[in-house]
This record gives sequence, C-alpha cells and structure tokens, in this order.
Amino acid sequence: MPQPDFSDIVALICKEDPRFDRRAYDFVRLGLDHTVKEIRRKDATRTGAARHVNGPELLDGLRVYALDQYGPLAKTVLNAWGVKRCRDFGDIVFNLIEHNVFSKTDNDRPEDFADVFDFDEAFVRPFQPARRPRGTSATEAFGAA
Repeated sequence: MPQPDFSDIVALICKEDPRFDRRAYDFVRLGLDHTVKEIRRKDATRTGAARHVNGPELLDGLRVYALDQYGPLAKTVLNAWGVKRCRDFGDIVFNLIEHNVFSKTDNDRPEDFADVFDFDEAFVRPFQPARRPRGTSATEAFGAA
C-alpha cells in the first residue's frame, strides 16, 4: 500500500483539527527545512549529519523564515492561517508528529513551544520606524542639515 503524501496527510489533519489552514502546515514543513539548513551552515564542525531540532530552535527558524518570505506581512499571513502565537506552531508540529510526518524525542513536549516570543515583537516591531529620543526634533534625530 503506498504511503500517503504530505498533502493527503494535511487534508486529513485539517478535517480532524480545522484550526489551521493547510498553508500553515506547508509553511512549517518548509520552515523546518530552512531551519535545519541554517543550523548546518552555522555549525561547520558537524559532519553534515542531520540532528534533531528542538522547539525553541524551530520557532526561531520559523520566525526568520516568515520574515524572509513575507516581510512586514508575516504576522498578517500567519494570523490568516490561524497561527497567532508560538503555541499554535507547536500544535501544528505535534499534529504532524501524530501522523508520523515529523519525529520527536522523549524530551519534546508541546509546552516547548509556549510563549517563546511575542508575535508583535517578532513580526511587527522589526518594520516599525525607529523612535527618536524624547526632546529631539526630526532634524536632530536624523542628522539632517
């Protein structure tokens, strides 16, 4: 019997748990791939063998990947897919684990994804204009002549 492909599994998950759009699952899968590549790139001393990515590492990778893919619209896109906080990413990951798409270690828990970062701080603040110091004019703050 052939193994169901990712799209079929996500369709099944979305029937069982309709909180998240199918695109959120695609994003998490691609974000995991991105995170693993970045970890390998940064850790040049490793032999290239894949290693397990823990919850906070994955969340950081998903944050970076979302900013890279969607820029200032990252939070809007994620929210449209039903992803409004870090814990939602954890729920997606554990839905994929339950369907044997992702694996976990004995130490991995859904709680690993709780409150790792604030979505406004992660996805909105990087695109807000810098605040000038109190008491300075725009000319003084930005060095205009």
